[in-house]
Amino acid sequence: MLRHVIAPERFFTQVSNEIIRHPRLSAAAVRLLMWQLSLPSSVDEPLWATAKNAGIKKGAFTVAKRELKAEGYFHEWKLQVAGGEWHTKQMVSNVVLSPEEAAALRDGSPQVAPTAPEPAAGEPTDPSVGRYPTNTEGKKENPPSQPSHVPAPLIERGSLILASVSHKERRLRLNGRDIQHLAALAGEWLLRGATAKDLREALTDGLPDRVHSPAALAHNRLTRKMPEPPPFTAPVTAPQPLRTCAGTCDRVFRPVADETTCRDCRQDEAQAAHAQNRSLSHGQGPLQARWA
Repeated sequence: MLRHVIAPERFFTQVSNEIIRHPRLSAAAVRLLMWQLSLPSSVDEPLWATAKNAGIKKGAFTVAKRELKAEGYFHEWKLQVAGGEWHTKQMVSNVVLSPEEAAALRDGSPQVAPTAPEPAAGEPTDPSVGRYPTNTEGKKENPPSQPSHVPAPLIERGSLILASVSHKERRLRLNGRDIQHLAALAGEWLLRGATAKDLREALTDGLPDRVHSPAALAHNRLTRKMPEPPPFTAPVTAPQPLRTCAGTCDRVFRPVADETTCRDCRQDEAQAAHAQNRSLSHGQGPLQARWA
C-alpha cells in the first residue's frame, strides 16, 4: 500500500491514531468527534447540530453519542443557571477523561500544557515545607528524573489528574509549567497500575496546613511513594466491542461472548418461550381426551 501525504500548512486538526483506529468507536462516532474537534473555539455548536452538519442520521447519532460517552471522549451536564432555568453543557476531548477530570476542566482548572520532549528549565522557588528535603525543587528541574519510557497518552492523562488535584486542593496549586514537569511521573504511576484515586490520595493525604512550594512537595511525593512495577502477567483479553442489540430495543451493549441481543431482550425471549411451553403442556390433556 502506497501512501502520499502532504502536511497542511493551515486549517488542520491534530487527532491521535488512538481515536482514528479505536476498536470500540463506530465510524459515525469517530466522524462526530473529529468534526467537533475541528471547530474553532469561538463556535458553540451542540453535538446534535454537529451530527446534522456531518450528515449523520438520528439513529447513528444516538449510538455514536453513547459510544463517545462510554469511552470518555464526551461528557454532558444539566446545570441550573440564574433564574432557575436548566441548560445543557457538553464537552468533547481528544483524550479520555474521567467524570472528575472533565468536571475540573469545566469549572476552570489550570490549562494543561502539552508535554515537551525535553523538560524546560524553570525558575527557582522557595524550599519545600516540613521534613521534605530542601533540594527537591531542584530535582523537579532535572531532566534525568523524568521517566522517558512512559507512553504519551499516559503522560497526558497524568497531567489531567494533576490539573484536577490542583483545582480541588488549594494547597497544591500548580501552574502549567509545574504540571508539564510532573506529568511524566504521574504517567509512570499509571503505567505501574495505579488509579487516578491512588494518585490523588498520594498527593493530598496528610498535607500540612501551609505549603510553601506545591510543585516541590508534589514531586517529592510522586517520587517517594512510587508503587512497585507490577509482576509480569499474561496479556489481558481485550473487551468485546460495543454492539447494537439485534432484538426489538435497538440498544447498544457490550457482549461477554458472541451473544447478539442484550440481557433484557434475552430475558424477554426466555419468558416468552417458557409461557409458550406452558400453554402447549396445558393443552395436551383435553386434546388427548378428545381423541380417546
